[in-house]
Amino acid sequence: MLSQRSRYALKALLNIARNGGVRQVAAISTEEQIPRKFLEAIMADLRRAGLVRSTRGAVGGYALGRPADLITFAEVMRITDGPIALLPCVSRNFYQRCEDCPDEHACQLRSLFSEVRDAVTGILDNRTLADALRDDRRRDGAAVGEEVMG
Repeated sequence: MLSQRSRYALKALLNIARNGGVRQVAAISTEEQIPRKFLEAIMADLRRAGLVRSTRGAVGGYALGRPADLITFAEVMRITDGPIALLPCVSRNFYQRCEDCPDEHACQLRSLFSEVRDAVTGILDNRTLADALRDDRRRDGAAVGEEVMG
């Protein structure tokens, strides 16, 4: 399940990408309905990871650290939550052997959850903030077009 921390991080990054330029935490917090203190902690993590850069001062805030088409959903989730895999023994980036497993190669759970990992990361590693914004614009355009036609 997607944690609240990852969900808020993605919403904040999408807000910044959608609006462009520097965005203040207060504005993001209000617009995305994210508790401000929680958002400040999340933004600090994203800044340390290089996904956002911060500027100080009255007009300060956060901007994307690199273009929206170079920030994947998987990267954000790994920064905020760690492994995406549902079992530690199938994680490619955070592998750990399961304590109660006598033989990883014969483990039926490992085999199945490796397939799940591949399917999920196949999408999340190839889906960027820019992709999500394009999809939103297409849906919004279709909705407007449907209203005009209907």
